[in-house]
Amino acid sequence: MNQLSNRRHFLQKTSLGLGALALSNLMGPSLLKGEVKDVNFPVSGDVSGPHFPAKAKRVIYLFQNGGPSQMDLFDHKPLLRKMHGEELPDSVRNGQRVTGMTSGQTSFPLVGSNFDFAQYGRSGAWVSELLPHTAQMVDELCFIKSMHTEAINHDPAITFFQTGSQQPGRPSIGSWLSYGLGSDNDDLPAFCVLLSRGKGNSQPLYARLWGNGFLPSIHQGVQFRGGKEPVLFLENPAGMGAQGRREMLDCLKDLHNAQFEETADPELQARLSRYEMAYRMQTSVPEVMDVSAEPDHIYEMYGADARIPGTYAANCLLARRLAEKGVKFIQLYHQGWDQHNNLPRNLARQCLDTDQASAALVADLKQRGLLEDTLVIWGGEFGRTNYCQGKLTPENYGRDHHPRCFTVWMAGGGVKAGYSHGQTDDFSYNIFKDPVHVHDFQATILHLLGLDHERLTFRHQGRRYRLTDVHGNVVPELMK
Repeated sequence: MNQLSNRRHFLQKTSLGLGALALSNLMGPSLLKGEVKDVNFPVSGDVSGPHFPAKAKRVIYLFQNGGPSQMDLFDHKPLLRKMHGEELPDSVRNGQRVTGMTSGQTSFPLVGSNFDFAQYGRSGAWVSELLPHTAQMVDELCFIKSMHTEAINHDPAITFFQTGSQQPGRPSIGSWLSYGLGSDNDDLPAFCVLLSRGKGNSQPLYARLWGNGFLPSIHQGVQFRGGKEPVLFLENPAGMGAQGRREMLDCLKDLHNAQFEETADPELQARLSRYEMAYRMQTSVPEVMDVSAEPDHIYEMYGADARIPGTYAANCLLARRLAEKGVKFIQLYHQGWDQHNNLPRNLARQCLDTDQASAALVADLKQRGLLEDTLVIWGGEFGRTNYCQGKLTPENYGRDHHPRCFTVWMAGGGVKAGYSHGQTDDFSYNIFKDPVHVHDFQATILHLLGLDHERLTFRHQGRRYRLTDVHGNVVPELMK
């Protein structure tokens, strides 16, 4: 029986009549009363959340797709330079899994970073010369240097970060937040997605990464694009005006309601909500995407690329505008961090694409009074190895995937500023102190938004699901 069925619907539609009535009474009287316990079905967010006072109202997630190299950006390891070219000690690797791309290597020569590091700010955080703008913001940032994951290849690793499972099909974190908290703006989706491509090796992205999974479709992420049509199929078809569109939606609503009376299928209501949202977005999306009124000093802050639609810098600027409009979860994906070869050149190009705009977003939110309740996240799906993939030359090297330890940073939204959490060993290969697992990270994000990750659940196929599955612990040290 559908979870929204009532007693009248049950008695009218069952083909077994009084026999089924007797059976249902044996199964539980709540079925007769139309009560369904422990089942959550909000179309626009109503799961008794937030569960406690929130520190953040929204999230901007700057996902760096491909796996940024932690020891070339944030995790300063002088020992690697001293031992450059020497073999990775067996006692460090300890037989740990490597990818198929390096499993056939007979040698694993250590690689020290080509780039210089320095300490910045009152916190004294180490940052690479590749990130001069981020370096000036370290006292606003909360570094996690002990992130780790089980996933060693891109697709399962990205899926794990975004959905809490390495297997596709689960709802994304933005969908969970939409489900749990609803929206602060009825004219825009609660969950918006922006994509950009760097100049390096780009791994593919799939729409299921921002999909709603088994949650109602109203919670699916909506992809915004650069150009004349920022949201596909939003405009009226040729020959149809605004009045005709409104009449069509009203007629469609009557048809959906009639079918809902017959089937009590909640997805009908969710689908209708999306149609109505699309209608309202015809006005709201052009308004938020029109950056022509932004002053020159804002473009100078984000960098020259901010004037080019579809670039990372332009998307960071749009993320700020969406945050101002009350969007709950703004997901940016920037491709090109998969540096298996030519890392010195390709990493420098990636940082040139992203460094200024990332720092500008934090600064811009702060000057507008939005950083305090906006959680900004920067990071990828895993890190890179301390040894060279392939042949090591004096001027060139590549690094393979490394899930054992890597760095992400957060800012605003109730996290500690000017703080570094966790520590890796001298080789940046294993975690030495305060590990943070992907599920711990997800639980902490939800906590900052006032949601208990163990209580934010959805019943599907006979069991309760949650973002963190049966794992995860909030990391209180990360929060103010």
